[in-house]
Amino acid sequence: MSETSEKTLLIKPTKGFSSLGLHELWEFRDLLGFQILKEIKGKYRQMALGPLWIVLQPLINMVILSLVFGKVAKLDAGGVPYPLLTYSALIPWTFFQNASQLSSACLVTEMNVISKVYFPRMILPASYIIGRIVDFLATFGILVIMLIAWGYYPSLKWLAILPYLALAVFTTLAISTWTASLTVQFRDMKFLVQYGTQAAMYITPVAYLATNFPPEWLWLLKLNPMFYVCEGFRWSLIGVGQGPELYMLWPISIVVIMTISGMFMFRRTERTIVDLL
Repeated sequence: MSETSEKTLLIKPTKGFSSLGLHELWEFRDLLGFQILKEIKGKYRQMALGPLWIVLQPLINMVILSLVFGKVAKLDAGGVPYPLLTYSALIPWTFFQNASQLSSACLVTEMNVISKVYFPRMILPASYIIGRIVDFLATFGILVIMLIAWGYYPSLKWLAILPYLALAVFTTLAISTWTASLTVQFRDMKFLVQYGTQAAMYITPVAYLATNFPPEWLWLLKLNPMFYVCEGFRWSLIGVGQGPELYMLWPISIVVIMTISGMFMFRRTERTIVDLL
């Protein structure tokens, strides 16, 4: 007769700025996978074009930005086709924008589940961010086709986009953990994130090269970590834009501080989240 062992789960409130409890993400990895799948399926449910919007959003923005900044404003494109210039920066920016907007309201969106059952709340922003990485891979596939069509063939330099993508992920996580915590108390915070990210696109070199920006203000523009993400994608894939430099340690340091503090803030919010929701 075999013996069965029972595992007891003790749930107790956290105290102060306690441990982040990141080990729980591994213990609840099945739930994380389910949440990612649910989020991906639910986003495009009851839409006529469904998942096609994953690639249509950046493609439509590419056409508009190329016409406005390339044809009308006639900004310098560094000798590359303007659609390629904009699209190579749009795909990491679209990931950042969509993931930030969705995950900033994740605690409020999932309030019915949060109030009924325990699970690591960090699963929620993580699932939204990972879900948008899936979208990124689809849009990157379109970019590869465009690159080859214009004569830019794969090389080892393309692998340089991986650290830039990691920077975009941690920038999104930093913003998401802070804003998700604040949205619990201030519901209009999600509108600030929505309009803020839309406005930020025009002060980030998405639709233009950084060389078109006034040089005396370039140092301030570079404090934005997404500056190096957008320019880094171009530098890696089509050979134009700002490559790695020592100054980028400043925005990276800001992201590290915001990510760690945001995760602690998010964890601290768990103590009273049910009462506030």
